[in-house]
Amino acid sequence: MRKDALVIRRAGEALAAGAPPTPEAARELLAAARDIDRKFLARVLGFPVKIEVPYERIEPLRLRRMALGLETAYRILEAWRRGERVRRAFPPEALERRLLEMFQLYTDETLALSDSVRLPGPLGLVRERVAVKLRWAMIDAARSLARQTRRRRPGGP
Repeated sequence: MRKDALVIRRAGEALAAGAPPTPEAARELLAAARDIDRKFLARVLGFPVKIEVPYERIEPLRLRRMALGLETAYRILEAWRRGERVRRAFPPEALERRLLEMFQLYTDETLALSDSVRLPGPLGLVRERVAVKLRWAMIDAARSLARQTRRRRPGGP
């Protein structure tokens, strides 16, 4: 959530500056995400779990997701500032596709991270089964959430 909050905040800063976020902004957010990771890993240091974040696998996913998030948040905030509905910034099908891609990238990142978790003894065997079930649950939830963006809201157009 902290990483997503940074993306939205950066989109708001870009809007206040009067220019869309740049690709460099997404790369800066990627560096900030590593700092969030370091703080998280420091908190779990005493637990009987070993986590080695596979940045070579997750950073391309994160960068794409953050770039999409920046652009999406910027366009939504820009429409909101003009008093327009989100549908003016994104046709429903386009927003659904965008959200689904972002959710899929997040799911892929989560799966890559779960592969890096090393649990002691028999818990290691359970981790794989849980990871597979988690992945399918996340994909189902992502599809459902993305589809909900197309549903007509009461009082909406």
